[in-house]
Amino acid sequence: MHWYNKLKEYFPIEEMKSQEHMETLLNDKGNVYYKEEGPKHVLMYVETEDFVFVDYLFVSSAARGEGLGKKLLDSLKTKKKPILLEVEPVDEAEPDTEKRLKFYAREEFMHAQKIGYNRRSLATGEQTILEILYWAPPQSSQADEQDVFNAMKTTYEEIHTYKDQDFYGDSYDSTDKVLQYQAKPKKNILEPFTTVSV
Repeated sequence: MHWYNKLKEYFPIEEMKSQEHMETLLNDKGNVYYKEEGPKHVLMYVETEDFVFVDYLFVSSAARGEGLGKKLLDSLKTKKKPILLEVEPVDEAEPDTEKRLKFYAREEFMHAQKIGYNRRSLATGEQTILEILYWAPPQSSQADEQDVFNAMKTTYEEIHTYKDQDFYGDSYDSTDKVLQYQAKPKKNILEPFTTVSV
């Protein structure tokens, strides 16, 4: 199966870029936008000088439990840069949302509790609230949420909205409408999945 079809079958339509958008990113922005694929996975990510953004991480259900997702994240962690990604909050009707959060909590990701992220899908017109998770290298000067916010702004402006008018016949909302840095932190969505060692 083509890599795009694997992503399209797994991710909700409101989170998907068009195939043309993604292929154009790979061509036009091949110095920062990457695809890694194998028979059981597809990983699409952005790598800048300062951070890595996981755009899509798909692991086939046939490979679940083999540690493939961990291996893919570990390969990104060797770059020794903060890693950011977007996740859906837990949805009782969608069991994979909880599994994903458990996985990222196990992989030592943190919830960016001060970042509000509400993106309108050009495919459906619906608003989608997503949360931002991030991982910081252990020996680094911990990425703070302001750094994560700035990296998300860059990703939104340079990747998510790249040539949006050409691909969708419409423009995504402006960055300041989609991303907000809030003074008061939200509830940590990873808290139920973190274990405390005694």
